[in-house]
Amino acid sequence: MSFLSALRPSIKTAQKKEVAETVWEKCPKCSQLIYRADLPQHQFCCTHCGHHLRWPLAERLAALWDNAESVPIPVPEAADDPLKFRDKKKYADRLREARGSTLRRDAYVAAHGRVHGLPLCVVALDFDFMTGSMGRAVGHAIVAAAQYAVAHRLPLLAITASGGARMQESTLSLLQMARTTAAVVELKQAGLPYLCLLTDPTTGGVTASFAMQGDIILAEPGALIGFAGPRVIAQTIGQTLPEGFQTAEYLLAHGMVDAVVKRADLREVLRKILSTLQKKPAA
Repeated sequence: MSFLSALRPSIKTAQKKEVAETVWEKCPKCSQLIYRADLPQHQFCCTHCGHHLRWPLAERLAALWDNAESVPIPVPEAADDPLKFRDKKKYADRLREARGSTLRRDAYVAAHGRVHGLPLCVVALDFDFMTGSMGRAVGHAIVAAAQYAVAHRLPLLAITASGGARMQESTLSLLQMARTTAAVVELKQAGLPYLCLLTDPTTGGVTASFAMQGDIILAEPGALIGFAGPRVIAQTIGQTLPEGFQTAEYLLAHGMVDAVVKRADLREVLRKILSTLQKKPAA
């Protein structure tokens, strides 16, 4: 027994205070600590190196709209768990947990509002809801937003952040690739602009469908964009892959996206695109 242990009833030793993990965020690029309270005013970009961290969808959309105001687009509800799927946990339980933590019905937001006075429809994926995966509910949202845009003669912007198709819905989720592609075709046949903003990460069936079909495709700096993971691709083609071949910057250099846009510049870029394509002056 140590000297201090013997005197413990009469001596109070100072306890080391632990700083809550929620106070700090470690930048994955420069490894510097970021004070979390500073992130919202910097649009969730690293205050040291400018790296774009994942931005909560509600705050992203509030920063996009004029006066943070928008109107929801009605989206038909999809029946839950049609296959009664279960892996380590029931799919119905996963849905219940995701809805409780995000307060969303599913991994999407569909709304219309204005950007610099110019009307715009937006359908966006929420990565916090089961990694933004695309099941029937997300498919309904893409189709509903496209149909709303056609009916009201409005441009449509898709904002993606997704792990791909939702495995718990099996073939039903893969069918959404065809549904969303058909919705985009209808939009283009109506002569309306379809824009895409790819954020980190945009992968799988989302990349292989509506995310890469925009008339103009924008991406955030450093965003991971691809279909399969690097290891799977390397094993499939039997070749060593270039460094950073799935980053937004690599895709820009090879003609897969049209521009890499910082968050601070997005509204101005959208103003120029929308006013030019529609021949309308911005506010």
